[in-house]
Amino acid sequence: MHTSSSLFQCRSRTPFVSFQGSRVVQGKKKTSSWKNSSTRRTHPLVVSASIKPEKVASGSVSFVLLAGGVGKRMGANMPKQYIPLRGQEIALWSLDIISALDEVGEVVVVCDPSYEDVFTGAQDKGLCHGKPLTFAAPGAERMDSVENGLSACDESKTLVCIHDSARPLVRPDDVRKCMQDAKTHGAAVLGVKCKATVKQAQPVGDDSLVMVAQTLDRSTLWEMHTPQIIEPQLLKRGYAHVREVGAEVTDDVSIVEAIGEPVIITEDSYENLKVTTPEDLVAAEGILDSRAATVTA
Repeated sequence: MHTSSSLFQCRSRTPFVSFQGSRVVQGKKKTSSWKNSSTRRTHPLVVSASIKPEKVASGSVSFVLLAGGVGKRMGANMPKQYIPLRGQEIALWSLDIISALDEVGEVVVVCDPSYEDVFTGAQDKGLCHGKPLTFAAPGAERMDSVENGLSACDESKTLVCIHDSARPLVRPDDVRKCMQDAKTHGAAVLGVKCKATVKQAQPVGDDSLVMVAQTLDRSTLWEMHTPQIIEPQLLKRGYAHVREVGAEVTDDVSIVEAIGEPVIITEDSYENLKVTTPEDLVAAEGILDSRAATVTA
């Protein structure tokens, strides 16, 4: 039985997921659709895993780092992912963190060729942790960039881990949990419960005014982060479908949802923010400083 799910887009372009009737973390909410479930893929969007996560084999994951964005909202003279954050380009923080995981067997960076030297230099400094580095060209839209990155991946890998380079603060333990959920269920995404009240809006006339159409139930809303981790063949099947029907998607797991397959939400940290504005950069610096203080304490 498939429940309905909706993607809502706010000013920050962060995907929000709304789900009704699904089981929620630690079994606090459960519907009859799960009572007699005998297969792993019975629900398009669920939170946390109902089955003990499978171990992800060493070197079995392709890590695709998306670094082709323009980043106009930052107001800088370069894409946001290349702005220094505590002495290192924003993109290199997550390159280092995720490449260090034993499960990762290769790194594919999707970026403009003019920035490839940033990553080859990082590789020389050991930030790829001995994993082979490959490049792919960015596309017109996110889904095009992801598809290009996927095409550059080693076909023997069993999972592809797609991450926004503008998220420098992801925690390795959270990535590993997401990998395990994806290995068990086919697709998983890091996400956090929505804190703010979210309203669906509609335009009023031709003067750019908008009015509230309805207030969404916050208890059913989750904000999607990255990485988003998917079986390559499942992602390819999803791409074939959305290309055929001409669908537009705002994140990677939406492609999986489009073919009716389940996506697990692995609960993330609120610290895994996307740096898109100067205020985000200040917040990221504060989080890094706090982490450094904790390590030295």
